[in-house]
Amino acid sequence: MTTRRNLLAGTVAAVALAATGSAFAQSKTLYIGMNGGNFERTYTQGVFPDFEKANNVKVVVVPGTSADILAKATAAKDKPQMHVMFLDDGVMVRAIGAGLCEKLKPGPELGQLAPGSVMKDNMAAGIDMGMTGLAYNKKMFDEKGWAAPTSWMDLADPKFKEKVVFQSASASSFGLHAFLMFNRIQGGTEANVEPGFTKFRDTIGKNVIEFIPNSAKISEMVQTGDAAIFPLTPTGVATLKDKGIPVEYAQPKEGSVVLMVAECVIANNSEPELSQKLAAYLLSAEAQAKAMAFGNGVPSNTTAKAPTPEAQAKLDAFNINMKTAVTLDWDAINAKRPEWNSRWNKMIER
Repeated sequence: MTTRRNLLAGTVAAVALAATGSAFAQSKTLYIGMNGGNFERTYTQGVFPDFEKANNVKVVVVPGTSADILAKATAAKDKPQMHVMFLDDGVMVRAIGAGLCEKLKPGPELGQLAPGSVMKDNMAAGIDMGMTGLAYNKKMFDEKGWAAPTSWMDLADPKFKEKVVFQSASASSFGLHAFLMFNRIQGGTEANVEPGFTKFRDTIGKNVIEFIPNSAKISEMVQTGDAAIFPLTPTGVATLKDKGIPVEYAQPKEGSVVLMVAECVIANNSEPELSQKLAAYLLSAEAQAKAMAFGNGVPSNTTAKAPTPEAQAKLDAFNINMKTAVTLDWDAINAKRPEWNSRWNKMIER
């Protein structure tokens, strides 16, 4: 028998169901291109959830190297499939030049960022600060009685024959950075890479056991004893150490290379306001503190607080090394990068 109470309960349930359905209907999805692996885990587990909950949105990562993400964004320029993308700084310069980014909206976060981390005309901004230096297999070095590396030219030391792992300069910022620092040491510049191409194969190249497209294999190669020394960032080293991999970072005396991961909102995307809101959140002290806690990120927001004394110590060491870090001439690099990639693949990795 239907009672007034039952009718009332049914009505309340129906309203609740309708409200729930409406909420689901209003839920949107933002696609963000970024590096996979630790970077993706850090953001999907530690940074995005609060934004998703507060804005009734799902953030989905499109994983890939900076080159992969740039290619995807370029292919879909007329009808973007992504909303925000993270790219290494040099690749971001290319993206901005190709008209793939829209200007970041003004906000308090932009004023809190480290000097040099807001790119030209506010088209992009640093999300994670880094540098490429040298990393080494601490277990192997201890067993051999080797001193920690101090120079990029240590990659050419005969004792490391078939123990150097080198990321491809045509596919990886780490490999490109290391090659360009070697080129500088040989007397070249970003506008003149002849010294590097002429001398690489008979110096560092002789020691390389494998050229790798990214750094995913380094963990395995350290544990198997195949890798003694390789280009890497302090963040990359910290992540490997957290997994129990015996590696350490070394700052080359010639300087490390500034490697900033920058974000931009993709021009003409389907959710411009929500995309700008996500971009602003990711630049905030709150979000960057989470990235530091979950994935050893180095914040560009100078007001972000380290979660532990140990994290603060790492940040202090990073800031000291940044004083000798080198900023490359990306205009010169990008003007010749396709030509360099072809030469590298034919001359070095053949």
